[in-house]
Amino acid sequence: MIDIVLQEKITTWIPDCNGDSTYIERLLQTDGITAIAGVDEAGRGPLAGPVVAAAVVLPLEFSVPGITDSKLIPKIKRSRLALAIKEKAVDIGIGVVEPEEIDRINILQATKKAVQIAVNSLSNKPELLLIDGKYLDCHDHRVVSIIKGDIHCRTVAAASIIAKVTRDAIMDQLHEAYPVYGFNKHKGYPTKEHKAAIYKYGISPVHRRSFRVT
Repeated sequence: MIDIVLQEKITTWIPDCNGDSTYIERLLQTDGITAIAGVDEAGRGPLAGPVVAAAVVLPLEFSVPGITDSKLIPKIKRSRLALAIKEKAVDIGIGVVEPEEIDRINILQATKKAVQIAVNSLSNKPELLLIDGKYLDCHDHRVVSIIKGDIHCRTVAAASIIAKVTRDAIMDQLHEAYPVYGFNKHKGYPTKEHKAAIYKYGISPVHRRSFRVT
């Protein structure tokens, strides 16, 4: 459930971050909250492939430069950062919801489910979840949602990187099964080339049938 008091407190902290993505976590630690999981997802907008969520708990002494919103990081550097995060993280959980279920329950509910799977996959229950974007319910977990959390919070940024790299790897595997669509290049997003391939070859079993190709 959302922690309204903490939500309001963190909202007042954000303007003081000044580009320091550890600022919010450090203030939370002074409040006695140390087991913090950052949560983010990748793949809400594509026409094909799964939606993937990641939950990441970092150690207090974690120090790897360059952790930020995964979309702002070049592919090679993003892969290196993902390896560093996996090596040093206290805990990582991954949630994947496939296209068939996205079509059945819609992308919002699929994203919520992926987040829940990721959080439930953690070895230990964190004291607090910092979730990127708008509020997503995580049942009995304390939650604070942060707009642009992958910019303001290091743990959320780490989750953003893990979710993106995990999903990209899945799309590379799908490219081997369905090479005509070019999944290895656009990762299922509605690029001009991707839409042209759909018009030419039709949809594959890994396309989201509920999504409109325009």
